[in-house]
Amino acid sequence: MGIENKLTKFAEGSVLVTSLEKLINWGRSNSVWPCTFGLACCALEMIATSLSDFDISRFGSEVFRPSPRQSDLLIVAGTLTKKMSVMVKRIYDQMADPKWVIAMGSCASCGGVFQSYAVVQGVDQIIPVDVYIPGCPPRPETLLAGLMKIQEKIRTEKLDQRPDHTP
Repeated sequence: MGIENKLTKFAEGSVLVTSLEKLINWGRSNSVWPCTFGLACCALEMIATSLSDFDISRFGSEVFRPSPRQSDLLIVAGTLTKKMSVMVKRIYDQMADPKWVIAMGSCASCGGVFQSYAVVQGVDQIIPVDVYIPGCPPRPETLLAGLMKIQEKIRTEKLDQRPDHTP
């Protein structure tokens, strides 16, 4: 009388109809594995997102990968200097397609309060950004909201019309 019996009765004559594109996008959107690139105080808020209070694992993104070859979402959290921009570009290039980018915090989005020659005035000058998360530093809830925006974007993508990711 458990769920197995009810599931067997349900599945006997049932047919599930969907398109292959929707099925692939559903799988991709519910298993986004982030590659972290924490540079400053925003990285602490990104780390706090995986705590039990916020629980990023609800979205299938609890596995923060240290290798770009195992991830499909790059979260750039913090102040990006011109010296580190070479590494961000290299990590982005090593990620397999399809890939997405989140610019977390005002420093990653537009340079923040650091209007100097050494700070990149937005990650979008180096790599294409899909979602911008405002704040200094943004709370973990806003990172979860940004992750949900990425999931919405993935669910509505066309497989044959993936945009070329050139900045």
